[in-house]
Amino acid sequence: MAASIEQLLASLAGRDEPFEELQLLKTAALALPLTTLKDRVPELQLAGLFSLMNVNDREQIELCVTILERFLQALEPVQVARSYKEELERALYHPDESVKLLAIAQVGRIVQCPDAITEMLNNLELLKQIILSIGGDKISVAKEAVTSLSNVARTVTGLEVLFCSNLLTNLKNVMTVSDAVRYRVYELVVDIANVSGSSLSYCVNSGLITQLLEELVGEDILVRVTCIEMITALASSVHGRQYLAEQGVLDKISNMILGADSDPFSGLYLPGLVKFFGSLAIMDSAQHICEHYPAFLNKVFDMAEGHDSTMVVVALDTLAVLGSNMEGKLVLQKTGVRFLNIFKRIGHHAKNSPTELRVRCLEAISSVLYLPPDHHTEDLLRMTESWFTSLSNHPMDLFRDIASQPFPELHCGALKVFTAIANQPWAQQLMIGSPGFIEYVVDRTVDPDKDSKDAKFELVKALVNSKTIAEVFGNQHYLRLRAYLREGPYHIKAISTVALEGAE
Repeated sequence: MAASIEQLLASLAGRDEPFEELQLLKTAALALPLTTLKDRVPELQLAGLFSLMNVNDREQIELCVTILERFLQALEPVQVARSYKEELERALYHPDESVKLLAIAQVGRIVQCPDAITEMLNNLELLKQIILSIGGDKISVAKEAVTSLSNVARTVTGLEVLFCSNLLTNLKNVMTVSDAVRYRVYELVVDIANVSGSSLSYCVNSGLITQLLEELVGEDILVRVTCIEMITALASSVHGRQYLAEQGVLDKISNMILGADSDPFSGLYLPGLVKFFGSLAIMDSAQHICEHYPAFLNKVFDMAEGHDSTMVVVALDTLAVLGSNMEGKLVLQKTGVRFLNIFKRIGHHAKNSPTELRVRCLEAISSVLYLPPDHHTEDLLRMTESWFTSLSNHPMDLFRDIASQPFPELHCGALKVFTAIANQPWAQQLMIGSPGFIEYVVDRTVDPDKDSKDAKFELVKALVNSKTIAEVFGNQHYLRLRAYLREGPYHIKAISTVALEGAE
């Protein structure tokens, strides 16, 4: 089979219409295991295949791309770099999207290989073409180019080449193509900056990070929306957050939140500002963020109390994030009656709002009410109990009603709320005191689909694993739950039948 590949490659030379030979070559290449190809491909001359893509025949180009992808995959990145560097560079000028993707993907392989990356870094023209590809019409090509350049910058040498040569000028020039292209470059720079403090320094010295921060307070509202997304991404690293704090960006965003009430267009960018601080609260310190930037939590509460469903969803998601760890729960607890009123409103939405909003409410309630077993102090248990009881006059009935509805997302959401509180003694007391609750829990027939059965199983698991369950529920109910857990979520009880035979 390997010899036939060599013969097929040789037969392509001088052919005006090599379509049939290419089809045979494709079949042969895909039929051979990659391990076999690795032994044979280094001996093959693939330059002819690259040249056969210089036609207007779409089918011929696709065949060549498929064959080359297979053959180049069988080569080590350093072999590709040394043997086909010029072919890859020419492929970047090709008008066909698939050819450009082939070339950029191979460059991506090469720059991730320590033995091969030098070959690329010494070829500034090739890297320039990849930069220009960011400004192309094809999003798939642009994204692949961003990924490859991000990999280039994973080494100090790569950072030097990208930010301390004419390539930086190329990068800045391509940003002028359009707003969309400028955002792609910002995305690339932020991705590089997050790798390390050293990488961030290169990005800052290039002037591109400063340019991004300036656009945050610009007049273009849509640009502002995109900038806050990029800045939120930059804040995902410790050194990125430190840099943003040093540059006063956190204060600027806090002031933008304060001024949002007087801006009729704030609805476009306000969710991004809130999400920014919500991300910081989880990655850094909820208490620090909420104490130093009180405008954030106040705005979240205002949004939760408002009537704009889009803003309510953002508030719910933010409260879910804040309430997912103990520090965030304590921050919410410090707000006292205000949060109890917010939670009551969330309970109202969970019962009466459209399905999508109800689901988000259930997710937020679950996140806020969950209390890890090692935090079951008297004060914290009283705290979660007070939150639960603030949701409704009869919160157990509320969630049982939701769990009985035929919509799987609501059914599972209500079960997740029960699961969140299942290990807390006060909740167990409410459960055992709710008529028919235990029977509902062990009844598999009320769970219509796999997700519902899985959610019910998680509830049973949380109950059984609680240290107080046997004492609160009693041995009989505890054993029923253990049996359910042992049998699994999809157990079906066998039904015995007795056949009575009558005399004929």
